[in-house]
Order: sequence, then C-alpha cells, then structure tokens
Amino acid sequence: MEKLENKVIIVTGSSRGIGKEIAIQLAKNGATVIVNYSNSAEEAEETINTIISEGGNALAIKADVSDKKDVTNLFDKTITTYGKVDVLINNAGIMISKTIKDNTEEDFTKQFDINVKGIFYTLQEAYDKLADNGNIINISSSTVKLMFPTYALYSASKAAVEQMTRVFSKEIGRGISVNALAPGATETELFLNGKSQDFIDKLSSMNAFNRLAKPIDIAKIAVFLASDDSKWISGQVIGANGALV
Repeated sequence: MEKLENKVIIVTGSSRGIGKEIAIQLAKNGATVIVNYSNSAEEAEETINTIISEGGNALAIKADVSDKKDVTNLFDKTITTYGKVDVLINNAGIMISKTIKDNTEEDFTKQFDINVKGIFYTLQEAYDKLADNGNIINISSSTVKLMFPTYALYSASKAAVEQMTRVFSKEIGRGISVNALAPGATETELFLNGKSQDFIDKLSSMNAFNRLAKPIDIAKIAVFLASDDSKWISGQVIGANGALV
C-alpha cells in the first residue's frame, strides 16, 4: 500500500523548486496534493500536469500566504473539495540576500511577511481545520546554524519558523505532529541563479558528499515526515544538509 494513500496534503509554494518536487513525490506515494502558488500559475499547472500524467491526483489553488484571507480560503477550498486536510507542508518562502546594512525596510518586511507571517497564518488555520493525527512540516533552512554573510534576515526569519514549530507542537494536540525540515544548499533554478561556479563549488565542498542537494533528496524526507511512520517525531528540526552543519 502507498504510504500516503487517502491523505490530502497542502503544499504551499509548490509550483517550482523544492516544493514542486515535494508535491510530485507525495502524489507518487498516493496523496491528493494541493499545489499552492501565488504568482506562478503556468508553473503550477505544469506541476499538476506532471502529477496527473503519472497517475496522481492534484489541484492548484492560488493563495498569497502573507494574506490571512487567502490562507483561510486555501484551507476552506481544500476542505470543500476533498472533505479534509491531513497534512500541511509550509514551503512558501523568499530569500533576499544582502548585508544587514544594505537591506531596506521593504526587504525586511517582505521576508518576514512571507517566511514568518505566512506560517503563522497557516498554523492558525491548521489549529482547528487539520484532521486529527495529521502532520505539519515547516520548511526551514540550515543557514540558521551558519554565519553566512548576506543571509542574516533570511536566517532570522527561518529561526523564527523553527521556534514556532517547537512551541506549536505542544499547543495543537489532537495527535498532530509538527516538525521543521531544514535543507542545505539545494540545486534549484532559483538557488543557482546569479551564483558563480566557484561559489557553488565552495558550498558543495562544505558537506560530506561534495555536492549540492537535489530537490528529490529533500522531497524523500518530506514524504517520510508526512507519513504515519514519522508519528513519534514532533517538535524537532530535521537537518537535511549532508553533514553541512
């Protein structure tokens, strides 16, 4: 039996990158997947088509996670369509890479609105609307444990996500497990854009496998955390970084 059979799973920001691969792998394991997007309608449709062509079931729902009404609609539309939400994967996020002195107020607000407030809103919805014995996975980042210049605000936003994860795991109850998944550097189009080969090689050499992660490396762990096999893990930050930190 497929390990996610009969589960309905919302994946925020899943039209591309790691989120897209997570959505595809969840569907391959039997889940019905909600592909959430805010701007990338065409890419969301491509993700849906990939899932359906491989025999999976998925629905695209547009919602800006930094807008509370959108998040409420995301949950309500899912429940209206499929009757429940079993698993929430908070993948939507942005990174603006600048030194602290060069970040603008807008840079700060945008990152914290999407990366932190977005998860705050989805957790509030999940408190009453996620099914009993469900799972929540908040995507963090291994940069929280590193002192990478230009990553201060991004890392700070993800540190906030990790602490909300720990606290919420003890608040929600109802048999729901809540964890954070913290990837290291991962080979996505968005990550690679604008980075020199020297920088990519340097990042690769910092872990034990001398390569960047591929989205499938992260997606496989997300599948496990979304399954009942992971139920006794809760309130934890799972580092998926090849011994980077």
